[in-house]
Amino acid sequence: MVRRVGAGAWVSAACVLTLAGCDSRPAPRSLKDETSSFRLVVDAPESRLTLIGTDSAGGAAGPESSFAPAEERASVFRAAEVAPDRLALTENLLSELHARQAGDRSIVIDLPADILFDFDKASLRPDAEQSLRKAAELLGSYPAAPVKVNGHTDGKGTDAYNDPLSLRRAQAVAAWLKRNGGRDATVAGLGKRQPVAGNAKPDGSDDPDGRQRNRRVEIVIQPAAAGATGE
Repeated sequence: MVRRVGAGAWVSAACVLTLAGCDSRPAPRSLKDETSSFRLVVDAPESRLTLIGTDSAGGAAGPESSFAPAEERASVFRAAEVAPDRLALTENLLSELHARQAGDRSIVIDLPADILFDFDKASLRPDAEQSLRKAAELLGSYPAAPVKVNGHTDGKGTDAYNDPLSLRRAQAVAAWLKRNGGRDATVAGLGKRQPVAGNAKPDGSDDPDGRQRNRRVEIVIQPAAAGATGE
């Protein structure tokens, strides 16, 4: 039904009864008919895309963790064999003794023979005790590990002379470790066959520094056997 309501306008009866049924807003226009534009906002926060683990310049993000080097070294020096309350002590001893790791994961301590012994002697000097006590303390961190003591000489002299001398020196160190730490060790006298430095310079002249490095006694802490535990 349609009714005239003044001003010549015709509306439906539904609109007369209730305005809720009528919507006077214009029909929405399509976005394709709108004009697009970009406006610079000066005080807006800057946005950046950055790879995780890097900063805005491409470098490492954040300070390096102090635990990473310690964890790496602990892994190299077989922390799983060390009691938790000895980890810090063991780390210090490894550093002080300049310990290194061999290819089979053995821990090797090189003790200079010139500190341990007088020339051509196999009796321990009194001032050798400080290094030996540190070595014995380190052995206590690896109670289930087999231990070897190897004696070495420089390149001078014959094998007939060097081999017995290096063996006697290894035996002297092993006997000290047994007396002072109760630790058994196998011994070997390797003479001049395993140098760690040159005994001569490239021009063939004598290298006293290299020979001094070769005169040494090695204490080797071998990997513990699978399933072995310390007391």
